[in-house]
Amino acid sequence: MYDGALVINKPKGKTSHDVVDAVRHLAGFRQIGHLGTLDPLATGVLVLLLGRATRLVQFYVGRRKRYTAGFRLGFATDTYDSDGETQGPDATPLLDATVLEKLAAERIGRFEQTPPSFSAKKVHGRPAYELARKKQAVELKAVEVELFEFRLTEIAGSIARFVIECSSGTYIRSLAHEMGQKLGCGAHLAEIERTAVGEFSLEQAILLEELAEAKQAGKFADCLIQLENLLPNFPRVNVLPVIEKRVRHGSKFNISVAHLRPGRVEFPPGATTELDGGEPKAPRLRVFNQQEKLIAIAEAVVPRTYQPIVVFEPLP
Repeated sequence: MYDGALVINKPKGKTSHDVVDAVRHLAGFRQIGHLGTLDPLATGVLVLLLGRATRLVQFYVGRRKRYTAGFRLGFATDTYDSDGETQGPDATPLLDATVLEKLAAERIGRFEQTPPSFSAKKVHGRPAYELARKKQAVELKAVEVELFEFRLTEIAGSIARFVIECSSGTYIRSLAHEMGQKLGCGAHLAEIERTAVGEFSLEQAILLEELAEAKQAGKFADCLIQLENLLPNFPRVNVLPVIEKRVRHGSKFNISVAHLRPGRVEFPPGATTELDGGEPKAPRLRVFNQQEKLIAIAEAVVPRTYQPIVVFEPLP
């Protein structure tokens, strides 16, 4: 079994589940999860956690996302993207950069966003898209999201392209639909690429074909970000065997400030400007043993006293 993260450049047309299944086949085991799905239309960063790294998923909740997206102005669709049915005639409007920039700038900040009817949000235990496909009424509650960047980069005919950095849970196709409503001409999401999930960026991503070649060459593990290199923003400490024993039993432990090493705040090119949206979280700590193996993630109880919240069993 492999332990670590894998950054896949998801191809257009495949579901996120398709990608997970493909990696499970290549890796030879099923303990693989992801840090947020992408629609089949979307390409770009799909982060998978493998093996023991799946236990770290809780610490990635709330990671910001970055996208490049093309909004097709002129007509809306029922799914808010190019896979849906057209709602009305094609208006082919003349696009004004100043107007588009103004509309985008007005959306910066926090606001309530209602998910699309054709989404995986659950309604009475069923995905909303199942009801929407049957033409049944779908009522979804608005949720608070936040945009940190929404910038026009290009106008090409009836397509306006944007760079967007947003909180987790933001629907980009809803932004496209809303912009079409404000312009009075309709719009849908025609193209989208996720370029970053927090510190994981497109520059690190690998194609499934490249991963298959690495597996064939016996270099699958070389494609992973190792378990010990994950959550680099968390401070770290190396503990002596006597403390390691306490940590492995889930007991509270004390550390000296002199032994604490700060987390890294500089991230690879293409990463989000900051890692998380939302409220600040309790201080967390990566705990290593003297052999430089990650043994736990701990949370501060009082200054210099930590409680393990995830403990890794030693490898056989």
